[in-house]
Amino acid sequence: MDLNKISSPSFLKELNTKQLQDLSEDVRKFLIQKLSVTGGHIGPNLGVVELTIALHRAFNSPQDKFIWDVGHQAYVHKILTGRADQFDTLRQYKGLCGFPKRIESEHDVWETGHSSTSLSAAMGMAAARDIKGEKNFVVPIIGDGALTGGMALEALNHIGHEKTNMIVILNDNEMSIAPNVGALHNVLGRLRTANNYNKAKDELEQLLKKIPAVGGKLASTAERVKDSLKYLLVSGVFFEELGFTYLGPIDGHNFETLEETLQNAKRMQGPVLIHVITKKGKGYLPAENDTVGTWHGTGPYKMETGDLVKPKTTAPGWSSLIAETVRKLARVDERIVAITPAMPVGSKLEGFASEFPNRMFDVGIAEQHAATMAAGMAADGTKPFLAIYSTFLQRAYDQVLHDICRQNLNVFIGIDRAGLVGADGETHQGVFDIAFLRHMPNMVIMMPKDENEGQHMVKTAIDYNEGPIALRYPRGNGLGVPMDTELQALPIGSWEVLREGKDATILTFGTTIPMAQEAAEVLADQGIQVEIVNARFIKPMDEVMLHGLIQSKKPILTIEEGVLQGGFGSAVLEFANDNHYSTTQIDRIGIPDMFIEHGSVDKLLEEINLTAEETVLRIQQLVNEDNKEQAGLKA
Repeated sequence: MDLNKISSPSFLKELNTKQLQDLSEDVRKFLIQKLSVTGGHIGPNLGVVELTIALHRAFNSPQDKFIWDVGHQAYVHKILTGRADQFDTLRQYKGLCGFPKRIESEHDVWETGHSSTSLSAAMGMAAARDIKGEKNFVVPIIGDGALTGGMALEALNHIGHEKTNMIVILNDNEMSIAPNVGALHNVLGRLRTANNYNKAKDELEQLLKKIPAVGGKLASTAERVKDSLKYLLVSGVFFEELGFTYLGPIDGHNFETLEETLQNAKRMQGPVLIHVITKKGKGYLPAENDTVGTWHGTGPYKMETGDLVKPKTTAPGWSSLIAETVRKLARVDERIVAITPAMPVGSKLEGFASEFPNRMFDVGIAEQHAATMAAGMAADGTKPFLAIYSTFLQRAYDQVLHDICRQNLNVFIGIDRAGLVGADGETHQGVFDIAFLRHMPNMVIMMPKDENEGQHMVKTAIDYNEGPIALRYPRGNGLGVPMDTELQALPIGSWEVLREGKDATILTFGTTIPMAQEAAEVLADQGIQVEIVNARFIKPMDEVMLHGLIQSKKPILTIEEGVLQGGFGSAVLEFANDNHYSTTQIDRIGIPDMFIEHGSVDKLLEEINLTAEETVLRIQQLVNEDNKEQAGLKA
């Protein structure tokens, strides 16, 4: 089938089982080919091909609402709703988003990029439906990994309590990004293998149907017998105790089973949970055989071999550098433990886990729990390294503030993917952490100019015993600078001058330092000498140096790959105001008050004018205004 000609999923209702199977193969071939060029979340999408087709066949989108948890598995949904012809632009600048996007299609009714939100959103939509007296179906699709998130469990509890009409699809592939952990995952494992229970339950129900109606007492006894059977054969009927009708587990790649179960669920009242077993990466052997999460989401790859197309650089990856430096220090410091919310692969902690299995904790998709657990461990004398992506740290805001900072506990937060991340788009851009951490008392925030300074900052964080400290580091690789063999702790709050200049000063840190250096070279050719300061400690700032810079009356430009509201530049302005400096010009470049969508980082920086060219322009303006002011004073 030519998938580019699909405009609506309605055609699925006319297909027989053989045609549905052929369509599934076409979709898989399409995804494998297209994603080999663009990259993307190939494993999750190959696993839900039949499930997505069956859902669109059984329901009527967009009247019936599909809410995809996380949303990274919605590629098949996009194909079936008329967007196959845009897949060459997937995750590219101004192209097709890698997650559901409401402005893309009426079939995308909920936007998400983080896990565990689908059930709460579905409850909201179902409640709104009931208030309006409408009859459409609400169908959240949630993975077994996302189901371990606290928000999902809160929603399950509420849905079951309210007995809300809803069909929840539990897509159980035994793995989210990394292998799933936790007691709930083990419950699902028992359910997957509970064939004897399903068989016995069916036999018992057939037997009960043959019993003459002899009053409520017998019926009540029969229900108790069914309950007893559940507890006898399955350890913990979790969902039914929460008020759901549980159907499954069923084969998520069998159209006949899927269709029969979905139609049964549509006839039931109250919340129904269909437990669907799928194979992540199905149809592409490299993805099928993945046991650690490499094929959850990838960059481009060679379709024939599955070899990933790696960037041509010898510089270390930032995540590896930080994790391996922590591991190195852990060999001589037994206080060090590592905690991650389901990202041991992304945060490159596999080596730490292998060497120190008793000091490594993957808590599942549970950022809030991870932060407070780190606080608890720190309170008892350990030194926790909490490795967490910037975008996921947002979810633990209260725990960082209330449990870590308020108690001034020695937690080392490694903020991975800080700054723009590119193709994953607005849900994943790590640009808010400075603004939401900077106002927390006791918090130290730092970011290195290169990987050598990065390893020294790890040493700084481990040695720091006066409260919480956060180290920001970007996605991707370092600059390839020489690496010191001996690690040294940096003085907290210290900045360094990277380039002298008498006409203006640039204050910046991390990924924007090369941009500032490039601009300074251009300005030097124009006769403008710019000082560049590596403001590597965002909090506390180097107030001694800052006093001197402002008192020199040279104009100052701050640059940050973070939001301007509440960011580093704001901190400099606050400092100037609090110290009654009013004559030095201060300008700021950073992320404007908007969400930054997907695309290459270079394209995104260009779009928001966070570039060397804009830096040159701003410095020229500052210097010209300063010269006019000086000339006016002389006159």
